Amino acid sequence: MIFMPGKSWSDPVPPLSAEEQLIHDNLRRHVDMLAQQIGERNVWHAEALEAAALYIRNTLEELGYQVGVQSFDSQGLTVQNLEVELPGNTAPQEIIVLGAHYDSVAGGPGANDNASGVAALLEIARMLAGRTSPRTLRLVAFVNEEQPFSNSEEMGSRVYAERSRARGEQIKAMISLETIGYFTDLPASQHYPFPFSYFYPDTGNFIGFVGNLSSWRLVRQSLGAFRASTAFPSEGVAAPGWIRGVGWSDHSSFWQAGYPAIMITDTALFRYQHYHEATDTPEKLDYQSLARVTRGLVNVAAELAGN
Repeated sequence: MIFMPGKSWSDPVPPLSAEEQLIHDNLRRHVDMLAQQIGERNVWHAEALEAAALYIRNTLEELGYQVGVQSFDSQGLTVQNLEVELPGNTAPQEIIVLGAHYDSVAGGPGANDNASGVAALLEIARMLAGRTSPRTLRLVAFVNEEQPFSNSEEMGSRVYAERSRARGEQIKAMISLETIGYFTDLPASQHYPFPFSYFYPDTGNFIGFVGNLSSWRLVRQSLGAFRASTAFPSEGVAAPGWIRGVGWSDHSSFWQAGYPAIMITDTALFRYQHYHEATDTPEKLDYQSLARVTRGLVNVAAELAGN
């Protein structure tokens, strides 16, 4: 459950490289567009939800991708999952999915939850553009993760995962980027559901890799790849999916379809006091840390894809 490969980074983090500074600037721009200029985006703010989808689609197309659209009905509206694919060159039938939901909670602009995850997804797409790997890589922006759609038939990732299962697709790993932009060095800033406070640090300066017991290999492989390449604190756990918070994102849809899946997160409400509030705004995020995490996730994606 808790013993993971490698060690969490504990030294001072180095200054941003030139590459990481570019990532930093792009992340800030994406979060500002989604959470500040577009703002609350869900089926009750349909124009904003559509504007967010259009921004994501345009950004991906500008990077040279052909964007696939999976449309379905929700609350009388047509909503969309958006995906791009980097076909594998030796095992294309084996698929790695990285995803993030682009809707926000009712009443909130959703800077950390989850413009941070979408921004990272777009930057990962930029850095992976033109690369080839043995396995196929898919990057997916999901709609309808927030309540009342979570764990329902109208949850975007549920619709996507069920389609994949119906098609017989061989998804070898799914990574959900969920609320990944808030970090603090304040002592006693990090909280946990019982009993994890006995095993993990009380300072909220790390990125977490979280899976259920069936996905323990994926947790270990992903965290190991991150730690081997990235000078940033990280923790991992494979725990029963019923524990509070363990299944709170799009990865749970893939569990239900029988696929291994994990969540990468700053732990959301266990650290971030603005979770699901109107105060979840862009200036709350730590873009330097988010840039380091995003760069590390490119290496995770590359290893999972067979590089």
